[in-house]
Amino acid sequence: MKVDILTLFPAMFKGPFEESIVGRARQRGLLDVNILNIREYALDKHQQVDDYPYGGGAGMVMKADVLCRAIDAVKTPDAHLVYLSPQGPRLEQPTVVRLAKKPHLILLCGHYEGIDERVMNEVDEELSIGDYVLSGGELAAMVAVDAVTRLIPGALGDERSAQEESFAEGLLEYPHYTRPRTFRDREVPEVLLSGHHENIRRWRKKLSLERTLIKRPDLLLGRHFDQEERQMLEEILFDGEN
Repeated sequence: MKVDILTLFPAMFKGPFEESIVGRARQRGLLDVNILNIREYALDKHQQVDDYPYGGGAGMVMKADVLCRAIDAVKTPDAHLVYLSPQGPRLEQPTVVRLAKKPHLILLCGHYEGIDERVMNEVDEELSIGDYVLSGGELAAMVAVDAVTRLIPGALGDERSAQEESFAEGLLEYPHYTRPRTFRDREVPEVLLSGHHENIRRWRKKLSLERTLIKRPDLLLGRHFDQEERQMLEEILFDGEN
């Protein structure tokens, strides 16, 4: 996968994209990330990228001519341009799965009061990482790249990890345990030591449902529950009443 990030602050990406899963994916040739400084596409000697808004008002607006030159420099027929701003729908796992299938992503990081509206004609999708305002789209771009990279085949090593983690099936992930077996008088659940794969699977599924019901009940709204899940929910609710 190729990712081009258009930003006013390229130095922000140097460290995060050299570490952890993103860094390893780049080293293995699974991910090609290019950080482009929008200022390099300004034609004046001061490299001006913003200007006062027509009609007045506070703040500055990123210029359409500069942004479109930057976009044109990296755009390919397969490119999917995402503008990261607080006005877009929230980035959620189904969107991450869809973006991970794109061969070429262009991430445009907004700043100041935003971009000239005419640039939106070039944008394929507008996304936010939450209902709050950041200084710019750089942190949101990092989040998007990290989330997408996890779904690139080979990036995690064990593909089951991506399939079983939170939101992969619309539920929060089950709890995990590792050594030592006993810690501060708390034991690892016996089922995980049993070696009985079906019992372990059912335990994990039930705990996923229970966690989701307690922490994120909104994820269950409109969900189609299969027979096993309905039975598990009845057990959870019955145990809660007792």
